[in-house]
Amino acid sequence: MTKRTSAKYKLDRRMGENIWGRAKSPVNKREYGPGQHGQRRKNKLSDFGTQLRAKQKLKGYYGDLTEKQFRKIFAEAERVKGETTENLIGLLERRLDAIVYRAKFVPTVFAARQFVNHGHVTVNGKRVNIGSYRVKEGDVVAVRDRSKQLAIVLEAAQSAERDVPDYLEVDHSKMTATFVRTPGLSDVPYPVVMEPNLVVEFYAQN
Repeated sequence: MTKRTSAKYKLDRRMGENIWGRAKSPVNKREYGPGQHGQRRKNKLSDFGTQLRAKQKLKGYYGDLTEKQFRKIFAEAERVKGETTENLIGLLERRLDAIVYRAKFVPTVFAARQFVNHGHVTVNGKRVNIGSYRVKEGDVVAVRDRSKQLAIVLEAAQSAERDVPDYLEVDHSKMTATFVRTPGLSDVPYPVVMEPNLVVEFYAQN
């Protein structure tokens, strides 16, 4: 499990964007960065800075993955057939914790990883407790029977804050989600603009 070393919304403040689209994000009230110098006028970012920011935003969105984890996923996206940007998004969205989050079984991607780690989830009937587990098309992800009445699950399922994307078939009465297909960038309901092309540029030059 990746240790969360920063406050929940610190990334929002640092990026100046509500990257998870949450109503409670501090960016909704103040768009300047954190710290005593946060309200100073922002300098224009260099190409490197723009690329780095795009990488931090995408990496942070999926629960603040470590650089080692993210680079490993990127290397695979480069290696497999197809466009690297689309492959990268597809690999990230196939993570079990991402599926649990997208299916609205829990309210946040951080909660999703913890939920998986604590053994509340099955894939095709077998318990899986690794957030980075890669789901395949046709796999059925389900909340275990003993976990279906947890408050966090009931609240998330009823939340109107976000919608379930069409590459998942979700039945909240049974708490199951079938991974229908691997999505591309345009399929993923990011609340902010993600630029995986800049991530590719970043790793190409660094």
